[in-house]
Amino acid sequence: MRHCLVLDLHDDPDLIAQYEAHHRDVWPEVLAHLRAHGVRELEIFRLGTRLVMVMDTDDAVFDAEAMADAERGHPRLREWEALMWRFQKPTPWTPAGRKWTPMTPIFRLTDAAPGAQPER
Repeated sequence: MRHCLVLDLHDDPDLIAQYEAHHRDVWPEVLAHLRAHGVRELEIFRLGTRLVMVMDTDDAVFDAEAMADAERGHPRLREWEALMWRFQKPTPWTPAGRKWTPMTPIFRLTDAAPGAQPER
């Protein structure tokens, strides 16, 4: 399954550069945690201060709540999240106490009518 989540960064070029540098060398414990919980692929895109995360998961393994529980119980993962929160902030639409917020899918090409032709 594909998940698309959104988060903002603080509007500070130095902090943004640091955030990106951390993501060029993600801690091994973080990578192992993601893989162990069924994350097959994860990409983060940035435009200005807005981040979009696209995460492909194995439905047979992935459970967001179990993943969050495991994170809360792992000191090194909590350390990573605390470090990342120095750079991150919730979007204006993020519920209180949350970070990454799921986006609502509104279109998928594979769901569009087959054989639909563009207007001329």
